[in-house]
Amino acid sequence: MEWLETSTENCPVQLTLGVVGEKWTLLILRDACNGVRRFDEFRRHIGLSEAVLSDRLRKLTSAGILRAVPYQEPGSRSRNEYRVTRKGWDLWPVLVALKQWGETHMEDDGAGPVLDLRHEECGTPVRVVVECERGHSALSPGEIAARPGPAALPRS
Repeated sequence: MEWLETSTENCPVQLTLGVVGEKWTLLILRDACNGVRRFDEFRRHIGLSEAVLSDRLRKLTSAGILRAVPYQEPGSRSRNEYRVTRKGWDLWPVLVALKQWGETHMEDDGAGPVLDLRHEECGTPVRVVVECERGHSALSPGEIAARPGPAALPRS
């Protein structure tokens, strides 16, 4: 069976992009993974409208990627902070991969990375690689056999 003959209705890439495939959503997730928690902080740092931010936070929360945690400043009404869930942290390597790709392929002014990710134990830069479950690491596309999975096969 060829790739073009398979149904992509249940493709995990397509399903994931339905949740996080919009620019603002990924930027909110980037900021949340870097410690931003409050609505006003997201709005100020990313520079998007309140309506768009509210919508994206609602979608990320309903998808279980962020969770809303109530807080209240003295003399103010109750508000929510947004915390990254386990499901959200599972998207962190995707953000690191996007950062890595951007640093390699987008124009650079020579100032270096905006965010320098290093392994705390040894101090070397962090990078995302593709590996198999047996630990063979830094695989290239030519080393990987891609074929339709069980979900793509016709059901009898």
